[in-house]
Amino acid sequence: MPRENEHLQLLGKDTQYAKDYDPSLLETFQNQHPDNDYWVQFNCPEFTTLCPITGQPDFAEIKILYLPGERMVESKSLKLYLFSFRNHGDFHEDCVNVIMKDLIRLMNPKYIEVVGLFLPRGGISIYPYANYGRPGTKYEQMAQQRLMNHEIINIQ
Repeated sequence: MPRENEHLQLLGKDTQYAKDYDPSLLETFQNQHPDNDYWVQFNCPEFTTLCPITGQPDFAEIKILYLPGERMVESKSLKLYLFSFRNHGDFHEDCVNVIMKDLIRLMNPKYIEVVGLFLPRGGISIYPYANYGRPGTKYEQMAQQRLMNHEIINIQ
């Protein structure tokens, strides 16, 4: 099915930015290759959120990798969703887990992982990682294996 027939609300329209966290911005379209296992990766190098205690901004690169199932996330809606965290107060670990869970609810991927590469504040940087594999499938085993073998990311 062509994406023109997917009833996407945001693609090709003037951009309106949300004032706070808004998962309703996320949209999907039909995966044209659901029988294939293949990676889709998004990098958002300008992610910002607010510390829920101090209100100070936190900056990160968010990386999302997934193996799509029947539906895929539309990239402009993902961008607007990630930007909706700008005035939202949440801890780094919470942001990564919320993003992952919202995407799971949205598109039911075979497998997904989300990592936040947060810049140092107060002399320390935090890199939370979360992943998920569809229960009862080889992707659940894959998630367990990737989590147990997850390497610490070193950014220069």
